Amino acid sequence: MIASLRRTIRVYGAIAELQPKLSLSYRAWFWASIVLNTIAMAIYVFFWRAVYASTPTIAGLDVQQTINYVLLAQVFLPIADTFLMWEFGYNLREGRIAIELLRPVSMLANYYTQFLANMLAFLVWNIPMALVATFLFELRWPTDLTTWAVFLVSVLLGRTALYFFDWILACITFYTTEVWGLGILLNGFGMFASGALVPLVMMPGWLQTILQSLPFAQVVYVPIALLAGILPASEAPRLWLVQLAWIVGLGLFSQFFFKVAIRKVTVQGG
Repeated sequence: MIASLRRTIRVYGAIAELQPKLSLSYRAWFWASIVLNTIAMAIYVFFWRAVYASTPTIAGLDVQQTINYVLLAQVFLPIADTFLMWEFGYNLREGRIAIELLRPVSMLANYYTQFLANMLAFLVWNIPMALVATFLFELRWPTDLTTWAVFLVSVLLGRTALYFFDWILACITFYTTEVWGLGILLNGFGMFASGALVPLVMMPGWLQTILQSLPFAQVVYVPIALLAGILPASEAPRLWLVQLAWIVGLGLFSQFFFKVAIRKVTVQGG
């Protein structure tokens, strides 16, 4: 059993080691992303300053709290990345899905490892953006270690819940031959529903209830609100239970749906 565990760790460790090398190998993309993200941050900061010009607070948040939240959300935006629909669509078009299904590892676990490795790689990629946000836009980082610990646990739980949700949506590609439109819709809705653009606390009550019940909020709004102090650390245990409930529910359904959807797979190319 120990030998089997060691082999499993080596296999998934090799997968995790490879992903950052692939993700960080495009230098032009790296520099372009810094420029574009800096412009985006500037737009967000000036927009919120203009919004707060006529009011001291919105939904109990002042201008500095809101800007801090939005900047933190942009720095940690890679935690909300969804790529499985594009990956599955590409593999189906190229006929590579057969290779993925024949690998001697769990496809679900394989992509989860890639998911986490990519997240870490792109967080490293975003270090220059953190510096830009700090020195150019005066982002204030929390100094309390408890806040950071609560944030990290919430990120891992929320990231896992979103992965299973992403997996379920990716399985829909087995029923179609093109995922571009659905992928664009998912990315756009995810940016809005996750709270990456506007803190969910500013939404109307009925809309808050809906959006906070979706997996997107678990990976951006909940961790970032805890880090920014919008949600108190004392709320963390309750929020973790909600995230764990999402993980269990989506984890079970993702495995069931995959077994059903794979029967409908149509391979193009290859």
